[in-house]
Amino acid sequence: MDAAENALLTQVGPGTPMGGVLRRHWMPIAGASEFDEKTRVKPVRLMGEDLVLYKDLSGRFGLVERKCAHRRADLSYGFVEKCGLRCNYHGWAYDESGQCVEMPYEDTVAPKARYKDKIKILAYPVREHAGMIWAYMGPAPAPQLPNWEPFTWKNGFRQIIISKIPCNWLQCQENSIDPVHFEWMHTNWSRRQSDIDAELGPKHMKVGFDAFRYGLIYRRQREDLPEDHPMWSVGRVCLWPNCFFLGDHFEWRVPIDDENTLSVAWVFQRVPTEMEPYEQETIPTWHGPITDPDTGRWISTHVINQDFIAWVGQGTIADRTMEKLGMSDRGILMLRRQLKDDIEAIERGEDPMGIIRDPAENTCVELPIAERDILVDGVSREEMRAHPVFGKHMERFMFQAGQPPEVWQEFCDAMGLENRQKYDDRQVIKI
Repeated sequence: MDAAENALLTQVGPGTPMGGVLRRHWMPIAGASEFDEKTRVKPVRLMGEDLVLYKDLSGRFGLVERKCAHRRADLSYGFVEKCGLRCNYHGWAYDESGQCVEMPYEDTVAPKARYKDKIKILAYPVREHAGMIWAYMGPAPAPQLPNWEPFTWKNGFRQIIISKIPCNWLQCQENSIDPVHFEWMHTNWSRRQSDIDAELGPKHMKVGFDAFRYGLIYRRQREDLPEDHPMWSVGRVCLWPNCFFLGDHFEWRVPIDDENTLSVAWVFQRVPTEMEPYEQETIPTWHGPITDPDTGRWISTHVINQDFIAWVGQGTIADRTMEKLGMSDRGILMLRRQLKDDIEAIERGEDPMGIIRDPAENTCVELPIAERDILVDGVSREEMRAHPVFGKHMERFMFQAGQPPEVWQEFCDAMGLENRQKYDDRQVIKI
């Protein structure tokens, strides 16, 4: 890849080709549970644009540019009203469309002039879905906000984890179509962090890649597993354009700008059948740390944290002119090729890959899921404990470091785990 092509795929600001592709998809940008009586306004940066996300007193969310049209004051210090956000400097107020609805002084001294009707700031549509706040920054009409099948599942404990990663979005997403890294980054490195003499894990014997309606699929065959194992027969999903889907959780890599990425994970953990019916009133949102405060080094104990290290280790924006790809990187090439196809599709006035326009198609969008029967139908607590993967999740939260004790306790209550103390988060995961 030459430098021009690398820039084409990594630059996401307004007016860039790749930014144009990503803006045509709904992006998760926050957890709904982050907003309460104390927190109603939050500054955000997306695709190189400084914005403000707010929840007004009527419960409506809005996403507007960060500067007031009057004297360019910072609207992230504004305050919400029954309808919209008001600037704390001179009181100009805006609704969720960015329309100025009040100019207090002008409305008082010259009400018939209706100066406010002439003022509008940039605003983007936002919606609450599956416990997350989603933004659409592309041209109208907006496509359907995907209702992925796991969002419809019952009897599950869900949580949302958000982290800011100081590198470009693309090297994060390329991780989603890289099967062999599991062997080394997660299995072998985890073992060797705990024991420098630990035996290495099973080798990968072959990998496969396919395209489908909503992205790409990778399949991997390990030497210790039969060929009909779901790792090979079903695989995992590089969900288009910037998500990784592994059956029980999603990981979005949302561009903040060219040099920073918002990692948003949505995790579903099925409760044992003994705990049915289980209704979760609020999906907790927490922000995961990425560095150890004692050492300043990147946290390497958990699965997603290990991925963070790979991403940032490639540089703020990976220099792909220097890389040497191997036989397992066919999926990386497929991803890059499809992104370029998406850019060309937009130039022709067409939708990029994965866009859903039909409401009927969006009723419940199925994806390849290796353990669908367990996640949907459930198993007993004893069967869950015996499962090679889900059993480990009952001992600790494995995906990301920093889970708050109260969230762990909520999980234990949902699972029916009594007298379970918070685990030591500093211990390396066991894979």
